[in-house]
This record gives sequence, structure tokens and C-alpha cells, in this order.
Amino acid sequence: MTDAAQGPAVAKPRTGFSSRARSPWWVVVAAVLGTLVGNGPLLQFSFSVFVKPLAEAFATDRATISSAILVGFVVTSLSTPFAGRLVDRYGVRAVVLPGIVLFALSIAALGVVPQTPLQFILMYGVAGVFAAAQSPLPYAKAVTGAFERHRGLALGLSMAGVGLGAALLPHLAQALIAAHGWRTAFVGLGATVLLVAFPPACLLLKEPVPAASLARQAAPGLSAREAFRTKQFWCLALVFFAVVMACGGTIAHITAILTDRGVSAQLATTAISAAGIALIIGRLLAGFLLDRIFGPYVALVFILMPLIGIVLLHAPAHPAIYLIATVCIGLGLGAEVDLIAFFISRYLGMRAFGEIYGYLFAVFMFGSGLGPFLMGLSYSRLGSYGPTLAGLAIGLVVASVAVMLLGPYRYALGRQEEKHP
Repeated sequence: MTDAAQGPAVAKPRTGFSSRARSPWWVVVAAVLGTLVGNGPLLQFSFSVFVKPLAEAFATDRATISSAILVGFVVTSLSTPFAGRLVDRYGVRAVVLPGIVLFALSIAALGVVPQTPLQFILMYGVAGVFAAAQSPLPYAKAVTGAFERHRGLALGLSMAGVGLGAALLPHLAQALIAAHGWRTAFVGLGATVLLVAFPPACLLLKEPVPAASLARQAAPGLSAREAFRTKQFWCLALVFFAVVMACGGTIAHITAILTDRGVSAQLATTAISAAGIALIIGRLLAGFLLDRIFGPYVALVFILMPLIGIVLLHAPAHPAIYLIATVCIGLGLGAEVDLIAFFISRYLGMRAFGEIYGYLFAVFMFGSGLGPFLMGLSYSRLGSYGPTLAGLAIGLVVASVAVMLLGPYRYALGRQEEKHP
């Protein structure tokens, strides 16, 4: 067999892709460009450059403006399982192509429609609905279904698009704001989504088998209902919730943590940049290792790295040690999306991949919002991040135990599938 999805009903053709894009690696190219302008880079990482202009334009405080991102996260987490079911039922392209258009229009509308803070927050929630189709979910299913032997590496490369978007889009947004104002900047970002994601999705993002209905019949795996009754599902939910809450919560406040420790603002900014680079490296490294080493061992490394980073932040140390701690946390934050897709395919199968991924990604999104909130609450109420950092460290210890309870793969790569070109 090849790197395409396996199953007796799909033995021919070799990959199930059209002559325009026979190699499944073109799916990776489409996924990189799609995730580069996906929900994370647009709704989360680019938001910070809009906070001050929006607060000034609407004559309100930054806390009110910042509540938009919480609304967007909550709406996306609620919408993602539904998007996953649509992907399983109708196929990746049927969800991604209209999803890109609607997400691009909703981002552009943020610069046209809102006249009050409440309208802006509500429009951010609308963007959060369509963001579910521009989350890593559909791209992860396309890549996972197109690869078998090199699945880990392919996922790592694909999800690196999120890191690239996080690094590039805030700079683009800042340049547009400086030149034309925040309203035009949102319109420009919407146009960027359409131009960057739609052509490769249309031309390169192919279903790994000829017919989606045939794929559902042939694909091995559990239904979502069956997955809920397995220990593997709940172990994975616990692991990803703990990791993203710890890494995301710490990174969101890392500048304040470091400057409170006497680190200069310049070095703190350098630490943030280093964490972003570590995020990309973490995704690539995790993908490379997953193809060669038993997955839970790989995951354990990427759980222990942020645990080490949080421990280093607790102790008085040289600024260089704090930089190392931030990189360790960034490595953990960079691996989790790859691991979600890989572990679903190996422990729960491909039958309901989209729906199961949707539920786990919803947990992931909730943890992404809860971690920063708890860190801020800790400092506001107790005057210190210490208690929450300790709690997050304990959560990572629990996650390290949970990942080792996953056991052997249920849908492992067999001997026949090892014969790939």
C-alpha cells in the first residue's frame, strides 16, 4: 500500500488523488497555507495589535475589547465538534472551501460592521463560528488520511503553518493599521485569508479516497459514541487540556512574569520570539519522532519540557535561565496539535476522526482560554503567579501519568503498510 488511506475498498488507484496532484505531499502544502491563515493566527495572535486602536476608537477600556477573544474562543470550541461531523459526513473539501470564504468575509466584516464595542464582540463571535472550518481540524484529517507511514512528519509539517502565521500575520496587521487604520487592516486580513488559503485548498487539498461515502464504510475505527467509552479518549482529553492550559497560560503572561523578576523588557520580548521559534520546532520535531518512536514516549517528552520550564520560572535564577524556561514551554505548546491528530488515528481510528478531533479540539480551546484567565486571576487576587504556576505544574505531572496509560496502538501501522516508496 501507499501513504494514502488504507482499506480494501481503496486499493486502486495508488493514492486516490487526481492527476493534478498525485503526491500526497501536496496536501501538506495546502495544509500549511491553510493553517497559516487559520483561527489561531487570525483570532488569537493578531488580536494584540488591535487592542489599543480598538479601545481608542470605541472609547472603552482594554478589558472590554479583550473580552472579544474570549467570546471567539468559546464559540469556536462549541462549533468545532459540529464542523468535525460535517467533515466526516461530507468530506474535507465540502467544509473547507466554503469555510475559507465565510471566515474571510467575517474577518473583513470586523472592519466594516461594528460601530460599538458590543457589536464588535458579537461579530468576533460570528467569526468564531466560521473559524471552526479554518481550524487545524479539516487539514489534520486530510493529512492523516493521505499518509500512513510518514503520518507524524506530515502532520508536523502541516501544523507548522500555525506557527508561521503567528509570526507573520501580527506584523502584517500592524503595518496595515499604521498605513490605513484598524478597519482597513481587518479588511486586508480577510482578503489575505482568501488569497492564501483558497487557491491551494481548491487545487491541492484532495480527499484521500475516491468517494467520501466509501471512505466512511471502509475506514477502520470507532464511532464518537464508542470513543467516549474508552479510557484512551479521556486520557487524551486530560493530557491536551493540562498541556495547553499550562503552556498557553504561562506564555500569555510570560512578559509580566519575567519583568516582575527583574528581566528587561527587551529580553522578555526576545523570550517571546524564542518561544515562537520553539513552537515551530516543537511541531516539526514531534512529527519526526512520532514516525520513529512509540507515541506516548514522544508525548511524555513534550509534557516534561514545559514542566521543567515552569519549575525554572519558580526559582530565582539568571535571566538566561528564564529564557531557557520560556523555550521549554514553547516546545510543549508547539507539539499538541500534531499529537491530537496522530493519537486519534492510532487509538480511535479514522471512522469518526473529524467528530472526535472536534471534541478534543474543543477541550483544547477551552484550556487555551482558561489558562490565561487563571493566571490573571491569581495575580489580581493574590498578587502572585506562584500558586497558579504550581497548580499548572501539578496538572502536567498528572498528564504525564495519563499519557503512559494509553497502552499499545489499536490501529498501528502493519507490516503490509511499511512498503512505501
